[in-house]
Amino acid sequence: MTTTAMPNAHSRDAQSTTEAPLVLTTDAPRTLGFLDQFTLWGNFGISLFGPVTGALVAAYTGSLVKGLLAVVVGCGIGALVLGGAAVFGSQTGAPAMTCLRGLFGRRGSMAPTVLNIAQNVGWATMEIIVISQAAVAVTSDRWRWVFVLLAGAIATVMAVRPLGSVKLLRKFMVWLVLIASIYLFVAVLSKPVHSLPQDEVFGFWPAVDLAAAGVVSFAPLAADYTRHSRTNKAAFGGSALGYGLAAIVYYALGVLAVATLQTNSTDVITALVTLPAGAIALFVLLVDEVDEAYANVYSTTMAAHNLIGHIDRRWISVAIGVLATGLALLVDLGNYTQFLYLIGSVFIPLFAVAIADFFVVSKMRWDVSDTARFRWQPTVAWVFGFVAYQLVNPGTVDGWSPFWLDLQGKIFNGHAVPGWLGATYTSIVVSMLAAVVFGRIGRKEAVGSRSGT
Repeated sequence: MTTTAMPNAHSRDAQSTTEAPLVLTTDAPRTLGFLDQFTLWGNFGISLFGPVTGALVAAYTGSLVKGLLAVVVGCGIGALVLGGAAVFGSQTGAPAMTCLRGLFGRRGSMAPTVLNIAQNVGWATMEIIVISQAAVAVTSDRWRWVFVLLAGAIATVMAVRPLGSVKLLRKFMVWLVLIASIYLFVAVLSKPVHSLPQDEVFGFWPAVDLAAAGVVSFAPLAADYTRHSRTNKAAFGGSALGYGLAAIVYYALGVLAVATLQTNSTDVITALVTLPAGAIALFVLLVDEVDEAYANVYSTTMAAHNLIGHIDRRWISVAIGVLATGLALLVDLGNYTQFLYLIGSVFIPLFAVAIADFFVVSKMRWDVSDTARFRWQPTVAWVFGFVAYQLVNPGTVDGWSPFWLDLQGKIFNGHAVPGWLGATYTSIVVSMLAAVVFGRIGRKEAVGSRSGT
């Protein structure tokens, strides 16, 4: 197998520009070093969703110490998956969903592509909603529609010029965000610590799953940016360290806010705003939050390019931006917790399989061209990982969870799942082992078919 993604019909154009190519068949310019990617992923990891997720982790553990530990463990697991997925792009030069042709073939990659488009549109919508809600907390509810339109417009413009936006984030926003972050931590830590509520405690490992899912949610986007990386090391280190550290910091802020401000996941942003000068700090983070929406708009575009790679990405970005903005005007935030778990159950085992196959089975040589063929081995491995995740953590989705709860009861003979058995690491281990085992079977079949001809 090869790692050459597309024909180089427009390679001369790609070499003459520092912006992302307009169509799939154009080579991606390699302009991003470690620092570029570290600051980019650090900005992605600094999010208003961070304290919200941290507050949920605190509720799940009912303990300040366990909550902070769950944040470190979950974000650490997620960062390793994210870093591994980032290397797909730097090695092949292809966007994330195009990279999955190396697993499932061109036609097979369409299924995760469609799913990724759906979840990215959902994430972009949620980001615009949370931006508008935070802005309303600082100003007035009557201006919500203005903030929705403004956030959607800025995110769309950034998606039209993605690499230019990366440079902008590195030069300016990173310093403002750093100052605002330090202030919020000092303000939160200056308050006395209170006991955490015990009415929503689910345990340590469900909290780890929650933290990991938030980080892994960016794995399906990673290669869209690291395809512009100069080296694989810069791609892995920049993404894993940048996003992982930022996520740990902001999830921890949410855990600490619950303990000192006596708030919850619903009200944590409002609680931070009410701190002295908290509105100013939150306003800085509010502006920075637009990069999260931009990332989801741009990555939806890149996913769409796996289906319609001949269409100018700028028009696709505009269409996606308009769609996400329109949805943000019409819908509420929804069940954020179950949304994270759904992402985790699908993409954690999927990218665990991809990492094992890419580094161990395929030796970093994937066929991501238009002629890439379907491979049954990674597909079966992903099914194993997905089933493992659902059996440990069936969730609470009507019409779906009862089936897995019933199957769980039969497998564990009516007993509860052991508290130490986390869905995240269980599905990762099962997925990777299955990918390696089935991958070796596939290699033997390939050798046998060649020797027989």
